Amino acid sequence: MAKSSGLNTRRALARATAAALTAALVATGASSAVAADEPVPTATRPQADVKPSEKSKFGSTALPGDAQINPLFGADGNGDLWGYLPNFEGGLDSRFFSGSDWDTARAATQVDHNSDGESDGLWQVTSGGQLYYGDWGIDAEHVFVGNGWKIYNQLFSGANLGGAGADDLLARDGSGNLYLYLGYGNGKLTQRYKVGGGWDAYTHITGKGDLTGDGKADIVAKDKSGVLWLYKGTGNYKAPFSSRARVGGGWNTYNNIVSVGDIDIDGITDLVARNKSGALYLYKGTGNGSAPFSSPVKIGSGGWNSYRLMF
Repeated sequence: MAKSSGLNTRRALARATAAALTAALVATGASSAVAADEPVPTATRPQADVKPSEKSKFGSTALPGDAQINPLFGADGNGDLWGYLPNFEGGLDSRFFSGSDWDTARAATQVDHNSDGESDGLWQVTSGGQLYYGDWGIDAEHVFVGNGWKIYNQLFSGANLGGAGADDLLARDGSGNLYLYLGYGNGKLTQRYKVGGGWDAYTHITGKGDLTGDGKADIVAKDKSGVLWLYKGTGNYKAPFSSRARVGGGWNTYNNIVSVGDIDIDGITDLVARNKSGALYLYKGTGNGSAPFSSPVKIGSGGWNSYRLMF
């Protein structure tokens, strides 16, 4: 991906606080690392060649680089991993083979360590509950982060939630408590910080950047009645979200929702949703907190139910 030097004010403000918080992270303890023998699947990804000059092609006023531009990945029942890059027409390109041995992975999420607008690798949880970080590449070395991650039933990186330069990690346990782990930028994590309880009200929680236009990463959560809620980011790792705001109802038509960043290359984070028939829909981000998504556009006619993991 071509790197843009003309990032807008939102991204500049986020970077301005990175040095101070990174210094604070050094004072905290990272997860203990003990050698582990369980095999970890690998993954590869091509790079999306996006140039700032191409923004006019999409009728956009935002610069690529504001939101991460990543592939959407799906792990199927055979253990194969497939990736889909943005196709520069508001949808996804044909799938590419990205890896094998994914049949036992419990969870995975993309992570950007250096705020360059694209993921550097993956955090993934094995069947035994071990958390690893690995760079992209078949021969990439995996960093063992820690044991005990089987207690979490949802895990994803909501981008940079704490205000430093690296992506962070959110995890929900079986009691409905949500925890934030801050990223050091090398795959390792700080101690966990409790965000709050009651998050078992939601069937899906996701996010990958700013949805409201204030430069802080936000997340969305779908409750059991099919209502989608927005949690606006604060940039404060001790209290990373404001009170929730209702986005809308009817989301129980979908059996999965996930955000990997910017799909339509307009600089704003988007959301993809899979319905019960296996079709995929894109909800384009607006950057407006009161109405964060445009009306859905079908970008996949079927077959998406073949993926047991999407990230």
